[in-house]
Amino acid sequence: MNAPLAERLRPRTLEDYVSQTHLVGKNGALTQHIKQGLIPSMLFWGGPPGTGKTTLANIIASESGRPFYTLSAINSGVKDIRDVIDKAKQSGGLFTTKNPILFIDEIHRFSKSQQDSLLQAVEKGWITLIGATTENPSFEVIPALLSRCQVYILNAFDKVDLETLLKRAIENDEFLSQKKITLKETNALLRISGGDGRKLLNVFELLVNSFGEDKIVITDEAVVERVQNNTARYDKTGEQHYDIISAFIKSIRGSDPNGAVYWLARMIEGGEDVKFIARRLLISASEDIGNANPTALVIANNTFQAVSTIGHPESRIILSQCATYLACSPKSNAAYMAIGNAQQLVKQTGDLGVPTELRNAPTKLMKELGYGDNYKYAHNYKNNFAEQEFLPKEIENTKLYEPGNNARENGHRDFLKQRWKDKYGY
Repeated sequence: MNAPLAERLRPRTLEDYVSQTHLVGKNGALTQHIKQGLIPSMLFWGGPPGTGKTTLANIIASESGRPFYTLSAINSGVKDIRDVIDKAKQSGGLFTTKNPILFIDEIHRFSKSQQDSLLQAVEKGWITLIGATTENPSFEVIPALLSRCQVYILNAFDKVDLETLLKRAIENDEFLSQKKITLKETNALLRISGGDGRKLLNVFELLVNSFGEDKIVITDEAVVERVQNNTARYDKTGEQHYDIISAFIKSIRGSDPNGAVYWLARMIEGGEDVKFIARRLLISASEDIGNANPTALVIANNTFQAVSTIGHPESRIILSQCATYLACSPKSNAAYMAIGNAQQLVKQTGDLGVPTELRNAPTKLMKELGYGDNYKYAHNYKNNFAEQEFLPKEIENTKLYEPGNNARENGHRDFLKQRWKDKYGY
């Protein structure tokens, strides 16, 4: 029993393959390709690991009758790629049954030059490339190679898939089938797996072996007692890093403190840098709340200072306070939209001249040229306001800031309407 349970149960045919029915089910996107043996170059994208990418590549090669070569991007270089391509070229033929399949695991780890070395072989049809990646290929695979491949998404195993794997292990594995195993509860096991089928089976095998007897009842309590609960899956440099921070900020923007603290907890449990989280809170305070509640920016800035001083684990409390405060604050993106409108206008109109009356006049010559003439110093006028034009002549009367519809910014709108009357349409 040297091979792990996941390897002993690795499917050899499509009929045995679990999950991904959108690809290899009766009407799956890959089913007809496999049956006909007409396999395009493709990328399997999906996470977590253990969703069957390598297994599916093996099955495709086997059922389409093609030679199968495999490389790992972790320990393979350009020379290894060229060696495989040289062997494959002897077969020849675009999309023929002789056309070998080259499977590259973790292809996102290949450098640009390594990916470049695949281009001609894929384009000429010397090989059919199947790459596997847990990262977004739009970011990690060079455009020239990406355009030559179909991208298929592999989903994390759902509860039904994972329970199917467990039952198959109990019934079909030559060793586990000799024991009397009862699955009374599975929630803890499924939670630990995180949708990773390989991890589920390996943890299950460790759990079964920990009993030291043939009659075994699997309960959530037994799993918690006997299996170390691994840290939640979280890749601080990969796509999930951006997905979770995106969900966090969108929960705040959507005024849901429950979603915000959940995604915050995911980041904290995954070991995310607390200052990174605090910086994103600072941005959200201005972008999503802004003048609807200016105190939010003060709170977020104080949060950043506090977590920089305190660090983990106590910083989680401060981050939670800030996240829930921002989520419960009235929202406005008016300031964000205003600067966006202004930047777009600058790009469209170029470097328009500063009106003479607004120019600085620190020298005698500048004063003689009229710099600053006719400027109205607001504090010399009633209510500290004097109507004058502050934009270049070419774009005068252009409104860039539209206050949000909330109590505080409605006050801004009333203030501006009182001052500017109909000039900007407030």
